[in-house]
Amino acid sequence: MIACICEQGARISREGRRLIVTTPEATRTIFVERLEQLLLFGNVQLTPPALFLLLREDVDTVFLRRDGRYMGRLSCREPANVFLRKRQFALADDSAFCTRAARRMVQGKLLNQATVLARIRRSREQEAAGEGAHELRRLARKAEDATDVDSLRGLEGSGAACYFRHLPLAFSRDWGFSRRVRRPPTDPVNAVLSLLYTLLINRCCAAVRIAGLDPAPACLHAAAYGRQSLPLDLVEEFRPMVADTLTISLFNMRMLRREDFETPPPQDAEAEGGEADEMDALLRDPVGLMSPDNAVPDVSDLPGEQLNTPPPDAPAPGARPVLLCKEAFRKVLTAFHRKMETEFFHPAAERQMTYGDALIFQARLYRRLIEGEVEEYSPLMLR
Repeated sequence: MIACICEQGARISREGRRLIVTTPEATRTIFVERLEQLLLFGNVQLTPPALFLLLREDVDTVFLRRDGRYMGRLSCREPANVFLRKRQFALADDSAFCTRAARRMVQGKLLNQATVLARIRRSREQEAAGEGAHELRRLARKAEDATDVDSLRGLEGSGAACYFRHLPLAFSRDWGFSRRVRRPPTDPVNAVLSLLYTLLINRCCAAVRIAGLDPAPACLHAAAYGRQSLPLDLVEEFRPMVADTLTISLFNMRMLRREDFETPPPQDAEAEGGEADEMDALLRDPVGLMSPDNAVPDVSDLPGEQLNTPPPDAPAPGARPVLLCKEAFRKVLTAFHRKMETEFFHPAAERQMTYGDALIFQARLYRRLIEGEVEEYSPLMLR
């Protein structure tokens, strides 16, 4: 079970082997033996006994800001199999292995994106989306001839540009979405995408831990200080099939409306971080930097997505964020968890499983690749 606590001012205490969540409106109980992951949004208090229970039971406990931005997680026990971890790190320096594994991950993502665009062409009668799907399939074929990981990253980047250029065609109304903007999201669609990507990557982090793997060494995402690269590798094939399709459905089925989003005034940002955030912003001012390349890295964001320079899709300085209102935020969380519990037939496993189970299956498949039991990583494909 995945539990999300997003009521501001909530208090989590311990009663035996149960967690008691107390809010101004109600009190509810969480049985820790059923708990796989606990997501805490914003101002949520953990009592020391509850904290000790979560650590003892090795529950993945994730701290996020009220708007869903990742802040950190409880440090639980490291994977016990030191020989597996040594092999992970050794293979992370093996260019042939990394190229072979990253090729399948990139192809899986590109082909899943192509399938999403092909469905948009059929359902929305948008021929341009079909052209985008054709281009993504061409890039996936080109990945077969890539000789190194850098080339594969270039193809993945070209695919992302093509995909997000055509993704606005999926929506039945104009939501101001024309490209991917992350920090901060400046339209409703990007706000939902950012939240769902955060939730999905955190589920991948949990899957990696369940599989007994070290989250740091990976193939597609290079090693970097403070980065958990392996979940970022494994999440790529799932982004289109889970987060993107769910976002399209939430808007087109009128589950989300214009009044579900707000642009907070500047003082809200001050309330979130106070004087410390103001001082941090002061030190980031490019006027006072030694050079443009010496920008202070954003270490409070999702692990692995910290950037030293603004990404190409960054909004103009001073752009105001668009945030989900409280009830809409809860609605998106509920929809995500329902999606992760949806069953489908997994061709490699040859059985029915949920998307949540599929994340764990793919992590274990990657472990089998590390241990030499299989020769190729097989991404999960959207049919």
